[in-house]
This record gives sequence, C-alpha cells and structure tokens, in this order.
Amino acid sequence: MTEFNIASMASHAKTASRVAAQLSAQQKNALLNAIADAIEANSDFIIAENAKDITAGAEKGLTQAMLDRLLLTPQAVKDISAAIREINGLKDPVGDVSNLALRPNGLQVGKMRIPLGVIAMIYEARPNVTAEAAALCIKSGNAVILRGGSEAIHSNLAIAQCLHQTIAELGIDKNIVSVIPDTSRTVIEQLLKQKETIDLVIPRGGEGLIRYVTENSQIPVIQHYKGVCHLYIDKHADLDKAINILVNGKTQKPSACNAFETVLVHGDISAQFLPLAAKALADAAKVNVHACKHSIGFFPNAELATQDDYHAEYLAQEIAVKVVSSFDNAIAHINEFTSDHTEVIISQDISRCQAFVKQINSSVVMVNASSRFSDGNQLGLGSEIGISTSKLHAYGPMGLEALTTEKFIVFGDGQIRE
Repeated sequence: MTEFNIASMASHAKTASRVAAQLSAQQKNALLNAIADAIEANSDFIIAENAKDITAGAEKGLTQAMLDRLLLTPQAVKDISAAIREINGLKDPVGDVSNLALRPNGLQVGKMRIPLGVIAMIYEARPNVTAEAAALCIKSGNAVILRGGSEAIHSNLAIAQCLHQTIAELGIDKNIVSVIPDTSRTVIEQLLKQKETIDLVIPRGGEGLIRYVTENSQIPVIQHYKGVCHLYIDKHADLDKAINILVNGKTQKPSACNAFETVLVHGDISAQFLPLAAKALADAAKVNVHACKHSIGFFPNAELATQDDYHAEYLAQEIAVKVVSSFDNAIAHINEFTSDHTEVIISQDISRCQAFVKQINSSVVMVNASSRFSDGNQLGLGSEIGISTSKLHAYGPMGLEALTTEKFIVFGDGQIRE
C-alpha cells in the first residue's frame, strides 16, 4: 500500500468522522446491534479464517502466549458479540454537558463532551480488537483506522467483512471503519505521518511495537509498554484470601497484561505464607518461581531472582517472589519496578490499605482483589480500547469516555467584553 493510499484512507476517515460525530444514539445503537448479529451469523467463517492464522502462527514459532491471544473459538466469537452488545448498552457520552455555571456577567459557561475525531489502532494478535475497537469508536462518535498484525490477518479481514457489510446495509459512510489489509511495516510508517487527519494513535501489543510507534509517530500516542503487576502480602493479610488471589492473578490467564508478575511478602508472615504459596502455585499450574535469597528455600526447583526478574513481564506461568522487611520497603520496591499498570495489597488493616492506595500511583490500585479485574469490562467500561500507563490524556483502561474530549460552550444574551 502506497503513501498516497494511506493518506487517502486517512482523509476519507476524517470526512467520515464528521458523519460519525453527528449520528444519534439510536443510529449508533442500531448499527452496533446489527454488527453483533452479523458476527454471530458468520461465526463459522470467522473461525475457519482464524484457523489459518493459528496454523501459520504455529509454523512461524509464535509463543504460546501469542497463540492464546490469537485463538478464536465459538465461545470467543460469542464473547465478541456480547462485548459489542454491552458497549451498545452503555450511556452515550457524546453531547453530555457538565459544570454549566452562571458567571457574574450573566454568561452561562459549561463543557460538552465530543468525539476525538479519527483514531488509528495498531495492534498484534487479538482479533477481537478489530470488532471491539470499531464498536467503541462508533459508540463514541469517532472514525477508526485499524491496522492489525500479520499473525491475525485472516481473522481481522473476516471480521472486517462483517463490519463493512453491515455499515453499507444501513447506508452509513463506510469510512467510519477502515481496516488496512497490508501488514508491512511501511504502512505503519506512513500511517504515523498523517497528523493532519488522524487525532490519536493507540498501539496494542508487545513492548517493541509500542516503543516503535511512540518513537516514530507525529501524532499523539497512548502508551502502555508492559504490565509488571505486583501483589503485596502485608503482615496483616488474610492468608486464605492471599492464596486465592495469588493463584487467580497468576495462573488464570498468564498471557494477559493484568496477570501478577511479582509477589512481595512481608517478612513477619513469610514463614506461614510461602509454604502455602509454593503448594498452591505448584498444584495450580506448576508455576516457575524466581525467588529471593530469603524465599528460595520454600520453592523446589526455584531460581535465584535477579534485578531483571523484577523488571520482567513473563506473560507465562512464571513469577518473581521477594520477601520485604516492611510496608515501606514494599512501597519502595513497587515504585522502583512499577510499569504503572496494576498493584494489589492484601491486608485486613484499613490504615495500611489506605496508605497503599495513597502512595502507589499506578493506573489501577486494588485492595484485597485479583489483578485480573484490571480490565475495562470488569471495571464497568463495557470494553476497553486499550490501557494507558502514561497520564495524558487517559490513565488506565480506556473505554468510551476516554475516546472523547470536552469543548467549552458559552450561552450569552448579547454580552460584550469591556
């Protein structure tokens, strides 16, 4: 695909974004319902195309974590449709007016929520992103350009076929959703130069992809390099809760960015907790452990943890374990190694929980709950288009509201400035 074609696609998307911004809530909901129906009706076709990607990925030697993200089952296709319907059921943020206040000169000043314009999504694996990102952008009144990776090209194009057919049937500008069929790196380079027509770039994938996009983009980028999520077991922890949360957060879906990668254990309860943790992790998934010198004796076949292990996003059945001598040392460790994704404390001491929430400034901070809840759907966003671990313009899982901004609106009655 040439630079001209990418520039043309982005220009058409910009024009279509004005159409998307003016769609009524009823029109958007009708479109999303029709898209969900089309995806379910074409489940067999989508799964057959996905099988081509899985076969090619295995032959290329993709990691198991990547293949897990890529795989579409009949249930996974139903889940995509369900996610779209859930997005459809969310309150439309576009047009909301807030903080309308009367000024001393009689002017009424407020803010109205409006779409961002054109969103470019650049992502790897996860073909569900094609449908869910499109749905979120439609609901929030934006146009979207989707560029998936080569490993999911058949899956993405199959889903795109459902999207485009449905949009055309309802007589809406097809360019509100554009799917790039070319997976070459050159396409990304050209896409990142379209600063006159694209308003925001959201990359989803490995750290290498996100760094490449950030370093080469002339357009603002939402950044999320990796998820090094910490679990801190305080000396006042309920150990049953701690074990259940550790196992769930590490083993349920280790390929997810909200899985635990490091567990910190207060020294006062390490002798009671670590044997329980060793047994639970072994029973659940034979998790490979990288342990500090104070904890390695509790884990058969564990490796001695290094500084690299505390930086690692394993995305596998692996975890780093460290005993800390105090609450303050746990905070210091997290602040040194955080990726600003999700951190969890297990404690029955309310004051320590409050201190943890106040002192840790990752995008999601949890008390006595699994990190697996750090997900747009679970946090009530319906679905997420990405996760931001930089503080502008969004922080944490991004849903509908994060795909909008605000403009000032002013109502007067002939006032002039003296």
